[in-house]
Amino acid sequence: MNEEQNNEIGEFKSKDNQLKSFIERIERLEEEKYNILSDIKEVYSEAKSTGYDPKIMRKVLIIRKIDTGERLEQEALLDTYKNALGIF
Repeated sequence: MNEEQNNEIGEFKSKDNQLKSFIERIERLEEEKYNILSDIKEVYSEAKSTGYDPKIMRKVLIIRKIDTGERLEQEALLDTYKNALGIF
């Protein structure tokens, strides 16, 4: 085997190791994501058992993520549409 072939083999092994590392990292993150989603589900369940509505809580979370100015603009536009459609 010549030096060029040895270099190519070394590059392939390096790429294989890099790919394996990426896959393992993704697997760990997917597991963490699953655990976090389970924790969130548990919190919603706990809130529901104390009388809160999880659907409304989800909506509140979405609203809290929106910039105040943008939210006010969306609410004004929604009110305009509702009035135009006779929804009060």
